Amino acid sequence: MPKFVNGLNRYLALIMLVKPRRRILTIGDGDLSFSNALRQHFEPQMLCATVYDPLATLGDKYGLDNYQALKDGQTQVICQFDVTKPDTWQSLPKQQFDLVIFQFPLIPNDVSGQEFAVSSRVGDANLRNRRLLHLTLKHAQAHFLDPEGDRITIITSKDVKPYRQWDIEQSISEGLTVNYLGQCSFNAADFPHYRIRNVDRDKFVKETLGTCYYYSDKPQPVLRDALMMPTYLSDSSQYCGMCRVGPMLTDGDRQAHQQSKRHQQMNGFKQRWRDYRADVNR
Repeated sequence: MPKFVNGLNRYLALIMLVKPRRRILTIGDGDLSFSNALRQHFEPQMLCATVYDPLATLGDKYGLDNYQALKDGQTQVICQFDVTKPDTWQSLPKQQFDLVIFQFPLIPNDVSGQEFAVSSRVGDANLRNRRLLHLTLKHAQAHFLDPEGDRITIITSKDVKPYRQWDIEQSISEGLTVNYLGQCSFNAADFPHYRIRNVDRDKFVKETLGTCYYYSDKPQPVLRDALMMPTYLSDSSQYCGMCRVGPMLTDGDRQAHQQSKRHQQMNGFKQRWRDYRADVNR
């Protein structure tokens, strides 16, 4: 398979590399259009689709066409599923999946109250989103993925602010035994009828290209070879992987970058994330 082929064929080929007809869990699939497209185009052995909203809210916001199509296709659908809260998983088969997919996760900036609160740092949207992705990887390892299966988690995100400020390749797996394997491009237009939705609003998000980030606690040599590993993660002496900057060939280049507004901001995000993890692990 060519290493830099993009689009639907590449995405499906990658997730079928180790074993076709996987058992798949989708996390927080807003209107269920991705799960429905996956069911139609990939025909997984088993598919369980989850949404954060209650069924009534799902119907009010998006309608129930995708929900009904999945149910008619014998797909399990779980509403009011919060990947950060194990008590919402009661009807989910434990450790039965090969692949966990979370498409374009985002906790909105305007959240009020304590629902998405992180310790005393309620207003830190960057921290809340890192926590969401960290717990996705953690709970996928412990509760969703079959110990004897392929144990792959894919998080698809956009390469623009605020998403690229979450340091997805490095920070969210800190403290876990899962490893970042590499990435490939994802184009929503390759999945007919898939629509990326705004959080808590029944509006579409502009269908720009996304990036799929792959993780596993197994070696996955075949998958690693097929994925792209960005140059900025290859050599920490010349690149800043956190900021995706480089090469920096002189001490002056490195010092200038470290003093830049961009680096200072990303370093602040990283430090608050590590402070939070130290707090919760005491």
